[in-house]
Amino acid sequence: MLLNPGFNLTLRPMKYPAFYEMYRSAIKNTWTVEEVDFSTDLMDLQGRMTDAERHLINRLVAFFATGDSIVSNNLVLNLYKHLNAPEARMYLSRQLYEEALHVQFYLTLLDTYIPEMREREQAFAAVDNISSIRQKAQFCLRWMDSVHKLDKLQTESERKQFLLNLICFAACIEGLFFFAAFAYVYFLRSRGLLHGLAAGTNWVFRDESAHMAFAFEAVRVIRREEPELFDDELAGNITAMMEEAVACETQFAEDLLSGGVAGMSVAEMRRYLEFVADQRLTMLGLPARYGAKNPFPFMDLQDVQELANFFERRVSAYQVGVEGEVAFDHAF
Repeated sequence: MLLNPGFNLTLRPMKYPAFYEMYRSAIKNTWTVEEVDFSTDLMDLQGRMTDAERHLINRLVAFFATGDSIVSNNLVLNLYKHLNAPEARMYLSRQLYEEALHVQFYLTLLDTYIPEMREREQAFAAVDNISSIRQKAQFCLRWMDSVHKLDKLQTESERKQFLLNLICFAACIEGLFFFAAFAYVYFLRSRGLLHGLAAGTNWVFRDESAHMAFAFEAVRVIRREEPELFDDELAGNITAMMEEAVACETQFAEDLLSGGVAGMSVAEMRRYLEFVADQRLTMLGLPARYGAKNPFPFMDLQDVQELANFFERRVSAYQVGVEGEVAFDHAF
């Protein structure tokens, strides 16, 4: 079973082909930071944006600077350690590369958007000196630390503990914190601002959507193999965790929008967070908590509901072609 202790190395016969197909899809979708053109963004920042909008974007990239690093650490320290399938570990290896690419993207954002060295250093240290970001980081690290010392998932309690970590990072961090950040970016794009940031975010969005799809597939596999883990206690813990994540992200919204950004309010962002939270709970087979509707028309093209058929679409925005005869499916 997927959570059995050990390091299974047998790829044939393949037990979890869905994970392998996700790995193959991820390899096709490759991009580089050097492809992103930030030249018009600088003109927007200097001449077209208000102080309140610049505050929003500075806080946003400060969160980005550390968010993906936290995800990478959890991936290496916890997920790779306990998901015992070589196909799954192949995907996680690719995900780690993508998280590093996102860190490079946000590093480039900070260096481009914040030219003043002291202000840039403060942004990189946001988890220490910006309370709204520190609260989100503490939420992430608490769930990461909760399983860090588990060498093997021997008991039902330990397996539930790991499940909560997996679900937290998929549904709350990548699936809520990051999706809220994407909403700010696409809001600015709807105003004709920061097209370079939006272009890069499109690629990050697709990567994060795939990461979340992988994690939810792992949850489905575990539910099939060990249904006894998915009891009322686990469901209650997941719902409480999601509620805390929504509260953390609402506080972040209050900080980002504190200067009064025309066209976006904290109340609207709160409704969007509730809408996304309901989507995540539904994907986990749990009842919706809030009954909220998406308040942002500009998110229609990026709607989280599209994730259900993410892997049924051919992604043409960026792909690496493979020429010649290459066989992936031959038995060894």
